[in-house]
Amino acid sequence: MDLTVSPRAAEIAADVDTFVRERIEPAEAEITRDYASMRARGENSFVVHPKIDELKAQAREAGLWNLFLPAGEHGDEWAARFGTRGGKGFSNVDYAAIAEKTGRTALAPLIFNCNAPDTGNMEVLLKYGTREQQEEWLVPLLEGKIRSAFLMTEPAVASSDATNMAARAEVDGDEIVINGRKWWSSGAAHPDCKVFVFMGLTDPDAPRHAQHSMVLVPADAPGVTIERALPVMGQLDEPLGHCEVSLENVRVPASNVLSGPGQAFAIAQGRLGPGRIHHCMRLIGLAEMALERACRRGTERVAFGKPLVQLGGNRERIAKARIDIDMARLLVQNAAAKLDAYGTEGARVDVSAIKAVVPQIACDVIDFAIQMHGGGGMSDDFPLTSAYATARSLRLADGPDEVHLGMVARAELKPYLAAVKGEAK
Repeated sequence: MDLTVSPRAAEIAADVDTFVRERIEPAEAEITRDYASMRARGENSFVVHPKIDELKAQAREAGLWNLFLPAGEHGDEWAARFGTRGGKGFSNVDYAAIAEKTGRTALAPLIFNCNAPDTGNMEVLLKYGTREQQEEWLVPLLEGKIRSAFLMTEPAVASSDATNMAARAEVDGDEIVINGRKWWSSGAAHPDCKVFVFMGLTDPDAPRHAQHSMVLVPADAPGVTIERALPVMGQLDEPLGHCEVSLENVRVPASNVLSGPGQAFAIAQGRLGPGRIHHCMRLIGLAEMALERACRRGTERVAFGKPLVQLGGNRERIAKARIDIDMARLLVQNAAAKLDAYGTEGARVDVSAIKAVVPQIACDVIDFAIQMHGGGGMSDDFPLTSAYATARSLRLADGPDEVHLGMVARAELKPYLAAVKGEAK
């Protein structure tokens, strides 16, 4: 596998790193503090902080915009219209290097118009949307004028098995009627969220993976209610949020169905492969940030007459963190290269492997950084508790560890089980 990053991607990754360190990170503390003050005063904190819009304008001016757009027919046209420098998209290997640099802070992906779930929703529209759907929803998303949410997980069923989905998207003449309750709908609390990509049951009698459809639902459609924003280990993740959403007899045109009824699982597989690469590389950037802070704290603080790095096995923990991060990066780059070479099906096991490994490594590194910061690490004076909440949530989002480990184990055991079955004949 060729894991070489193109010169253009390397240049943009370096520019992103500089932008994050010099502009976004210095503003992050102020933005976080202002949101906390709004919550403390009982105000609605799901508003766009003026510094976010200011930074987005700077990023777009610098050509650091829509960096996630894929190379090839589905991405290059839109990259030329609304994308980054050079007017074409990136391979997954290239974007992995860039995504890592955006992962240092939760705000950076939003600033670069590369945040989940918008990237996944835009990729769905790129690949599966009609020209009319693209002009109505994709164009304003690429311009950063609106936001979106992805409505899949449900509170009443075990959503790790998506075939359990109970929410309905039923065909009624030239309309789709939607009923159900979703939660962990990331991005739904943003004041500019205008469209949901909703996944629901259309035909329970169809084959198991052809029963569900994906439908574009305007956020202001009659019958849509944002019930609440869910905290993630105490973090509300303003201005995007993670919401519980109810939909009661919501009617939209049948033309809002993506790629036709029954196609949701096929779309989901195409959407989640690149998305998991993005999540994992951002987590590596987050782990790098945490290790950097741990090393700085450990060399600057003294206890019992020694720097903290010289106490309690901390040198070994630093070494293990470095090894784990570098190992994780190579695993993700390998998965990205296979996704480029063989598509979603050919990279399925590798993508599951990184999704199971990387969030756990990030959790371990961030936990060590918190420990090195003592009481301060548990406070909001440092971005470590929010980093941990992000990493821990990704052991569940886009499929829990157990599902992905099961996928890897199934592939590993396949020839052995086939051999046993053959011997039994």
